[in-house]
Amino acid sequence: MSQPPLPDLPYDHYLSYQELIDLLHAFATARPDLVRLEMAGRSHEGRDIHVAIVTRFATGPDSEKPAIWVDGNIHATEVSPTTACLALIRKLLAEDGQNPDVSHALDTRVFYVCPRVNPDGAEVFLCDRPRYIRSSTRPYPWDEDPVAGLRREDVDGDGRVLSMRIPDPNGAWKPHPEEPRLLVRRDPYETGGPYYRLLPEGVIENYDGVTITLQRIKEGLDLNRNFPAHWRQEHEQVGAGPFPTSEPEVRAVVAFIAGRPNITAGITFHTYSGVLLRPYGTQPDEEMPAEDLWTYQKIGEKGTALTGYPVLNVFKDFKYHPKEVITGVFDDWLYDHLGIFGWTTELWSPQRQAGIADVKPIEWFREHPASDDLTMLRWSDEKLDGRGHIDWRPFDHPQLGPVEIGGWDSLYAFRNPPPQFLEAEVAPHADWLIWHALISPRLELFQAEALPLGEGVYRVRLVVQNTGWLPSYVTKKALERKVTRGVVAEITLPVGAELVTGALREEGAQLEGRAYKPAGGFGWTADPTTDRAKFEWVVRAPHGGEVQLVAKHDRAGVVRASLTLAAVSHS
Repeated sequence: MSQPPLPDLPYDHYLSYQELIDLLHAFATARPDLVRLEMAGRSHEGRDIHVAIVTRFATGPDSEKPAIWVDGNIHATEVSPTTACLALIRKLLAEDGQNPDVSHALDTRVFYVCPRVNPDGAEVFLCDRPRYIRSSTRPYPWDEDPVAGLRREDVDGDGRVLSMRIPDPNGAWKPHPEEPRLLVRRDPYETGGPYYRLLPEGVIENYDGVTITLQRIKEGLDLNRNFPAHWRQEHEQVGAGPFPTSEPEVRAVVAFIAGRPNITAGITFHTYSGVLLRPYGTQPDEEMPAEDLWTYQKIGEKGTALTGYPVLNVFKDFKYHPKEVITGVFDDWLYDHLGIFGWTTELWSPQRQAGIADVKPIEWFREHPASDDLTMLRWSDEKLDGRGHIDWRPFDHPQLGPVEIGGWDSLYAFRNPPPQFLEAEVAPHADWLIWHALISPRLELFQAEALPLGEGVYRVRLVVQNTGWLPSYVTKKALERKVTRGVVAEITLPVGAELVTGALREEGAQLEGRAYKPAGGFGWTADPTTDRAKFEWVVRAPHGGEVQLVAKHDRAGVVRASLTLAAVSHS
């Protein structure tokens, strides 16, 4: 019976939870030799958190191959990361047998792909009347509903949550001198008006007619502050939860990754900024082992070459305030606790799409020239058919009276790529992820032999080597944290045999890769065989018996060999 065709990935909309599950099952049905589904856990509301395990199972189980973890949509409104994860899966399946890198990756590596870490939050965002929450739908830090303040929502029923501008002589905003649809900041000493007060679209509960405060969002968790590394309490890190991995979504991810020591790297997809972020978020690069920093930089250079996204160090370039750090995040946990390379990919830069170069993602929203606003508006008019920035229109607000509603539709133009840009935006990232997987350490057989010494005694030798670019331990941080051991070799003897020298199980050294080689082959360059490990035993055994050998490393895979013990032939 022929297999069903590989389903296409829709790029014209963002997938609901049921559509996502149906597509994952369709992938697994079309290529059961390459895809198996597993549940990492359940969300706060009880939805399954699916992980696709993608490898060629005929070449060995996933647990015996080096692996890479990829996830998306931990934040509720960031749904394009789900598409990026699915695009990786589909590329692996579609290009197997056609693209040598893809085929080799499927033969020798594993991709653990979790397209939607936070299914509950995504359902809130993808409903008919979307509502902004940061992550989980669980109320936090209090259960009760807010009773006062402006609650952001669609008050005019057009399906969008925009902005409200209210004429106010003390307002901070004025029309752009060249384009009245835009608002720019009022000069420090300017008078004369007209001026506006700018508010999110929404209703004001228990309005006293004078003061307006923004209502606390009831669902105050940020799941990407709930990971164990550098976790801090709520008074220091908003949204962190009551304790590390307190939230079922984060606990599922942490347990899955920690339970699979073959994972050598992890990439989490977010939006938006169009950058590749690397640790640390809490301290400068000088605190990182130099070899790890150099390797991060090389991996990042390849990422930039393939995706066009620049690499930013979070501590230096991606802090929301120069005096504050972000803690309890995924990539810091991967690197600092597990000693594997962790990355956060922020998909989509509307500024770059509009033609504004060299945008500093955080600083741009604090300060940028008014000319950038004109450029962005022109992009909305020409490329988004005016759907990015909405013309202001009068509305009789139930509490404020006459206002105007309009401005940027941030959930459409900023939060995720509009669907017409989606495929082109996510496609290059699959190439980087495949490349990242292929640089992982990989244990391969170099030599396996049984040399007869006479009188039924044999010297058995097993030599393995690391053919990957990265060392078997992956990072110097892993050595510092003592989270992975060296190559372990085991020998299984045939019936009636005995071990003369050696041990049934031996632990050898870590194996270097090629990552730390210098730039040129100068006269003082040397390549010692630190990429190889040798194990030897002396065995007394009956003629014709078989010895089974295994060498394994948690992060580099497993090698097996079978040797028949035979006397030397003198013919």
